[in-house]
Amino acid sequence: MVENGGDGTPEPDREYLQRLSELQRRRRLSASVRRHQMVARAEIERLSSSLAVPADVREDSIRIYRDAWEKDLIHGRSIEKILAASLYMACRKHNVPRTLDEIENVTSVGKKDIIKTCKLLANRLGMRLAPVSPLEYVGRFCAKLKLKKHVEERAREIIKEALERDITSGRGPTGIAASAIYIAAILCGERKTQKDVAEATGVTEVTLRVRYKEIARKLGIKVE
Repeated sequence: MVENGGDGTPEPDREYLQRLSELQRRRRLSASVRRHQMVARAEIERLSSSLAVPADVREDSIRIYRDAWEKDLIHGRSIEKILAASLYMACRKHNVPRTLDEIENVTSVGKKDIIKTCKLLANRLGMRLAPVSPLEYVGRFCAKLKLKKHVEERAREIIKEALERDITSGRGPTGIAASAIYIAAILCGERKTQKDVAEATGVTEVTLRVRYKEIARKLGIKVE
């Protein structure tokens, strides 16, 4: 005689239905995860294309995001913030200079939120965020401003001297790079307006004025 459950369903059939229900639940969950990861990958590829970052940076940002998912760091947090932080961290890891302003512009995630999320991911995923050197930005900024190679080289010399004298401590790397380029352009006879430099580098004109005057004064450079 086959024993019935409380609802009249034979016990073996009840166990089968429970297993079937669990299998369906897992399949639905697996499909949902796959869909989520496909959407995340597509978004990272879009952002990577907008920022013109190489394939290895794109793949590493996808890996960082996937690791965050597996560590359950996505739950209760903005997916956009995790995506933005993953991309910024991958750029930092591969020494591909992209500013926080550039990440913010393509993701609509604020700079403070990007940094906060980066710190969270670095801590929970056991990653190290190396400090950004202003030297990393000089080439791209000079290219945007259509400045010649000797201006770029002079800007690098200014930054290296500033680093050696510890003038840059506590200052943002983009502001230092922008200021050195502004000074170098004047010294090399290829003057650019503060507005042009500010727009190309993503720093404010106020920051540029404060930084370039400070650097020039401390390095004994006359800027007219």
